[in-house]
Formats: sequence, C-alpha cells, structure tokens
Amino acid sequence: MSIQNKMRVLSGIQPSGSLHLGNYFGMMSRMIQYQSENDLFCFIANYHALTTNPDGDILSSNTYNAACDFLALGLDPEKSTFWIQSDVPQVTELTWILSSHASVGLMDRATSYKNKISQGLSPNMGLYSYPILMAADILLFDSQLVPVGKDQKQHLEMARDIAIKYNNNFGDTFVIPDSDIGLETQLVPGIDGQKMSKSYNNTIPLFDSEIHLRKRVMKIVTDNAHIDEPKDKNTPLFELYSLFLDKEEKRILADRYNGSGLRYGDIKQELFEKIMDYFAPYRKNRERLLSDSDYVFDILKHGARKAAVIANEVLERVRTASGIRYK
Repeated sequence: MSIQNKMRVLSGIQPSGSLHLGNYFGMMSRMIQYQSENDLFCFIANYHALTTNPDGDILSSNTYNAACDFLALGLDPEKSTFWIQSDVPQVTELTWILSSHASVGLMDRATSYKNKISQGLSPNMGLYSYPILMAADILLFDSQLVPVGKDQKQHLEMARDIAIKYNNNFGDTFVIPDSDIGLETQLVPGIDGQKMSKSYNNTIPLFDSEIHLRKRVMKIVTDNAHIDEPKDKNTPLFELYSLFLDKEEKRILADRYNGSGLRYGDIKQELFEKIMDYFAPYRKNRERLLSDSDYVFDILKHGARKAAVIANEVLERVRTASGIRYK
C-alpha cells in the first residue's frame, strides 16, 4: 500500500520523565502498531512540557530519553515520521493563528486545565491555551486519526471545533481529524487505583532498576480480603496484570480470583516477573541507543525534515486563506 493510500495517524507524548506502563499501554503500543499499515506521524511534545515550568537541563535530558524510549520500544523511523516538536517550529505560528479563532468560552470549558490547577500546578497561559497548541499539532500535518486517552478526548474535540470553524470562515483548509480511543486501554490504573500519572506519584516505570521496579509493584493497593475469600477483580492489581495476558490467560486469572487460596503477594510477584520479561529486549535496545547519540540525533533530524515538508504545505494554505500571505 502506498503512502498516498494510507491513513495519516498522529500522536505525541510529553517528555515528563521516566515512561511508565500507562504511557506504554495507553498510547505507545498502539502508536507502534499503527506504523505497519498507516502513515504514522509521532513526536515528542517538548513545547507542551514547558507548561509545567521544568528545569531546562531536566527537560533537555527527558526529551532525549523519551526519543530513545520510543525507538527502543519499536518505533521504526523507516516506517514512520518521528521528530521533536520544537524541531518543527511552524507549529508555533499555527498556534497563534488558531488562537485568534478559538473563543475564550471554548478554552474555559477545558476540564484538563481545571484538573491540573486543582492538583497544585501554577496557572499560566501556556497551560490554559494547551488545547490550542495541541490543535496545531494535529492540524499542521493533515492528521486523519489521533489515538488519544479518554482524558484527552475533549482536547481532540476542541481541535475539531476550531478546524470546522476555520473552514467555515475561510474555506476547506484543514483536514478534520477523528479520534481513536482504545476500548481496553483507555485509562491504566496506578498503584493507588487512580489513573497512572506522574502527577499522582503512582507510576510503574518501564525501565526502572529491578529493585525499584519490584518495590513499586509490591506497593499496589489491595483490600483486606481473607486468603480463603474470593477477591475483587475491579482492582488495580487485577487490571495491571491483565495488560500482559491474552483472553484465555485473563480467564484463568479471573478463576483464581473467584476461588480461594489466592495471595496478593504471589500475584504481585508474578506481575513483577511479567513486566521484567516483557520489557527485557526493549531494555537492551534502550541501552544501545543511549550510548549512540549521533545515531539518535540523525534519526530525529531526518524526521523533522520529513515533518516540515507537510507542515509548510499546510501552513501555506493557512497563510493564504487567512490573509497572512499578502503577495
């Protein structure tokens, strides 16, 4: 199938520190699967990461590590377009243009901003206008499908609203994207039962040391059910273990939960071993990439050039339609 006949799929992830199971099963694994049959555009969203005011050295390190993580987990630069957001700065120009066509009321309805402020993040305009930058990320590359978590669905809908409004006012300029929310991986629970997020300090990192990884798994919250009692399957431990099982294996685990004699400590140990075995080959890939920065930088530079070709085409349409192009 030629590139022209493939659906363009786009998604990105913030370089906010160590990647965890929520990142992988919530977005990354699906993105990597997409590259075989679709025109995959994937980027590290370091502009977005600025909204939390990180230390500059930390952001730089996290950005490079996130790129290595994606490549280690199977992202193929020959089958996809992979870049760092700031290496295609055209997105900032489109963000400004879109901000002139996004109503304050639309921004005020963004629940993510309110949630982050309630978690203690300092209010800033970058955080407030986050959905506009995300809309620019999507629209700048003629994206047709955007895999998002359930918590990002509203932002995708806002991008659609902005694009539709712009097209109504200036003619067909933007491709209207659709969302793809994985039914079984919408929200991955953290060790405390909330959504797995660094903000909640409840993550299980993909590439943590064996000792620290086991400690995190052993901290997964459970109830006080007696060993001879059936166990509740609507719990983070069962849900996290299920991520590594096929349907038959999950049925067997459910039977164990429904019976007697099951010890949560045994299940946690099994989950720890599953995680170690599953990510073992990716750990080796990551170690190789971290030691060969020239190779990684070449991949990112090539990806940025490919992405910029599309970005310039779309931005030229926008400049012409909006009147920014005056000659």
